[in-house]
Amino acid sequence: MTVDSTALILMYVVVPVWLLAGLADWLCHRTTYIERTSGSRESRLHLLMFAEMGAPLLGALFLEVNALVIAFMIVMFLVHEATSFWDVSYATRLRRVSPFEQHVHSFLEIMPLLALALIVARYWPQFLALFGAGEEKARFILRWNPEKLPPLYIAGTLACAALIGGLYLEELARGLKAEGRALARSGGA
Repeated sequence: MTVDSTALILMYVVVPVWLLAGLADWLCHRTTYIERTSGSRESRLHLLMFAEMGAPLLGALFLEVNALVIAFMIVMFLVHEATSFWDVSYATRLRRVSPFEQHVHSFLEIMPLLALALIVARYWPQFLALFGAGEEKARFILRWNPEKLPPLYIAGTLACAALIGGLYLEELARGLKAEGRALARSGGA
């Protein structure tokens, strides 16, 4: 793999900060007892956003970045932003979202944008080709990445992402359990 500054920043700054922000977000939810306030519905939104950003991450790790992959990343970023707006609009009506949690959310929004910008910079000819500009022809095919990332890096990134995904699943389970208890207390009505 040819390593340049954009790849190093993506691999060793953006992705770790993004993952740490995901962990901090989960801790904020745990601290505010999300299971008793906005409950499983908000947790489902968190899992949806995790999937919306997880798919482009997997694409960046395993696929050749071309016009198709860049277009997919752009669409998923925009979908993630819409879901993020939905999530915060829902959550702030039902629970306190502290200034710290709001700051964490800013990282969860800006890190994917920064990742996308660095990928576009790194694969500029294919980005231009996506819009019919530049000298390269847009490639709209799925191929394994010929520039293999270090296996230890891939394993570590996937393990950290799986841990955070597991924490969001735990959050959903807490919410479902609390909703079940509340339903039982109300007599199932």
